[in-house]
Amino acid sequence: MIEISGISKWYGAVQVLNNCSLSVGKGEVVVICGPSGSGKSTLIKTVNALEPIQGGDIHVNGLSVAADNAQLTKLRSIAGMVFQHFELFPHLTVTENLCLAQVKVLGRSKDEARKRAVALLDRVGLRAHQDKYPGSLSGGQQQRVAIARALSMDPLAMLFDEPTSALDPEMVNEVLDVMTDLAHEGMTMMVVTHEMGFARRVADRVVFMDAGTIIEDCEASEFFENTGARTERTQQFLSKILPH
Repeated sequence: MIEISGISKWYGAVQVLNNCSLSVGKGEVVVICGPSGSGKSTLIKTVNALEPIQGGDIHVNGLSVAADNAQLTKLRSIAGMVFQHFELFPHLTVTENLCLAQVKVLGRSKDEARKRAVALLDRVGLRAHQDKYPGSLSGGQQQRVAIARALSMDPLAMLFDEPTSALDPEMVNEVLDVMTDLAHEGMTMMVVTHEMGFARRVADRVVFMDAGTIIEDCEASEFFENTGARTERTQQFLSKILPH
């Protein structure tokens, strides 16, 4: 579904991605972790061309990310994105936030878009809030709306860039529960997160990055249970984030 082949990226003289390669199969859940500044958020943003690359290539469901900017709309409907901050339109109701791109990009009728929006709000447990404005919702509720909005485009894959890092601790699980349900339903997912409990529970594979390089790419069970086989840098990271 997602094929990242030897990509590199610079910000001026600073290289932030160094020859990174990664494959994500259909229905697979891959968690990307690493210290701050390791390049993980930049990596996931390259998948739907939010960050341009200067070397290598990326294909999503066979579509080349770098080949033709005219295909960006199609690409971003294939790969839905959920950000750290919710990026909802504050002047639109929850339902209107979900309907806008369906009508403008997919060409759905307003009635069809609303029907799809309400069904997805029901799916994420927010149907009762369909006519409210984002500002009246909690952070966790807003993030679930953002997930529903991404799903309203019927994506083949979902990209999550630290979706819980801006939330109060009490709100984290309600978002992770929705993501867990998506994974169990077979959604292809790339997830940048520090939530190692989620990674252990849901991920098929874990990718560890440091200094713009992919250091580890292995099955989740191997990553967490066979720590002695990991690189020294990975072991240092795990020793700080896993409970003692």
